[in-house]
Amino acid sequence: MKLTSTAFENNKFIPSKFTCDADNISPGLEIENIPQAAKSLVLIVDDPDAPVGTWVHWVVYDIPITRHIDENSVPGTLGVTSSGESNYSGPRPPSGVHRYFFKIYALDEKLNLAQGFNKAQLLKAMDGHILDEVELVGLYKRK
Repeated sequence: MKLTSTAFENNKFIPSKFTCDADNISPGLEIENIPQAAKSLVLIVDDPDAPVGTWVHWVVYDIPITRHIDENSVPGTLGVTSSGESNYSGPRPPSGVHRYFFKIYALDEKLNLAQGFNKAQLLKAMDGHILDEVELVGLYKRK
């Protein structure tokens, strides 16, 4: 698979519009070469550079097969972020440049999970069902 954004390039800076410093909305994403056997997609956005360990900014699962996720949309069932909320929480690094990993997983089934699973619970539920995965890295530093 291939994952790109309509807002930023891989390993380039995320515009402030998509961060806590501005509108805090999710960027548009484009997904190519999804496996034919895929039944659903999962999206996880996290920051491995957070001082407390990897910080999860967005969890969405049971996304119908699509090549385009619109900016500021909720494409599937929302999971819980590290802040305990069920929504997109844009970059908010306390200092320095942080990396934000946008990860898409193609699954061989729809998980049919209730809203509110966290990343760890979701990864466990996905075990054995991942057909392919891809990531896009965005950078951000607060001014």
